[in-house]
Amino acid sequence: MGVFAQRKHMSLKAKSVFFVLLILGALNLSALQVNAEDELPYGKILLGMSTALTGPASDLGRDMMLGVNARLAEENRRGGILGRPLHLIARDDGYEPDRAARNTRYLIEVENVLTLIGNVGTPTAISVIPIINEKQILFFAPFTGAGVLRKSPPDKYVINYRASYAEETSAMIDALMVSSRVKPEEIAFFTQRDSYGDAGYIGGITALLKHGLVSESSITHSRYDRNTLAVENSIADILLAKPVPKVIIMVGAYAPSARFMKLARQSGIKALFLNVSFVGSASLARELAGIVDRVIVTQVVPDPKNKQLPLIRDYTKSLSEFDPKSTPSFGSLEGYISAEILVLALNSLQSTPTRKNIVSALEGLGRFDIGTGQDLHLDDQHHQASHTVWPTLLKNGEFVSFNWAEIGRILK
Repeated sequence: MGVFAQRKHMSLKAKSVFFVLLILGALNLSALQVNAEDELPYGKILLGMSTALTGPASDLGRDMMLGVNARLAEENRRGGILGRPLHLIARDDGYEPDRAARNTRYLIEVENVLTLIGNVGTPTAISVIPIINEKQILFFAPFTGAGVLRKSPPDKYVINYRASYAEETSAMIDALMVSSRVKPEEIAFFTQRDSYGDAGYIGGITALLKHGLVSESSITHSRYDRNTLAVENSIADILLAKPVPKVIIMVGAYAPSARFMKLARQSGIKALFLNVSFVGSASLARELAGIVDRVIVTQVVPDPKNKQLPLIRDYTKSLSEFDPKSTPSFGSLEGYISAEILVLALNSLQSTPTRKNIVSALEGLGRFDIGTGQDLHLDDQHHQASHTVWPTLLKNGEFVSFNWAEIGRILK
């Protein structure tokens, strides 16, 4: 073989080796990417949150983030998880579904978070569920009580802490029917015109039908558009309602809800207002103090001032250490509880946390107690830890605990 032929042969052989190495490198890179998605890189354990940090639901987003961060900081002071610190990456979605979806993909694909925790809102949650299922990553303790996140059997990657909106509105209806003389037809609804408002309304109507409501058409249902304060037409609906509503169940954000209640009182509407937890009781109290009375908000966490509960003592201490200027609230307590449950699951692991084993760890908690005064429960068939609803009443500028049996007296 001549020199030129030898060189040509060697060149072809070198090219073959190069292409083989290139293919093997691509395969190895692919394997590393799969491993990165599951095992996650060593260092901080990253958690993601897409939430409302601006807009009418921003108080809820900030409170949720505060509570989660306070609990993570507490755990980091103890050494973290297997020596690894926990870190929350939060991105603002303004309570808009399209932004929430973009944030979610970024957190999963770019930041490579272990799980998502504490996202705020029903429409935003619905927009990310397809992404969660596609990426097979945990969507934990979203700040929503919508039924779409509570399927039976449950979605593998959706695990809730809080009671549902159906349970909140059902608690309201049950109390009204048992402890007052209100008839089903004397109850009206004011709801946000989207999946959040619909979830609360459907839950309320379902409960009313169980208590003798003959037809849904006899119930006045007034709605407003998300991220607006346009509630004037809703006031007109209530004024035109027959019979005049004695109770208005509200499923909205705090700003439009507060405006509705102020205008209602100015228009001579004397109804009792009952709000689900998403309204944000601290913000609502601030808006209504000294202006509107007879306002109830159902809560999905205990009173953050009840220091008889071990969890509240821990929460208060952690909150003070993380942000001395902060004030305890129902919202930040929910964030703290959510992180407490996640940390409990992480500490049960015997190996590095992954996107797969954290789901199994939560399902493996079974019946457990974190000091709220109520047993919690999670397993592979039960993806909602709590079913408890606590009623609160606006009094002297803040929402305080009361007994449902008192609702008849409040209505008089």
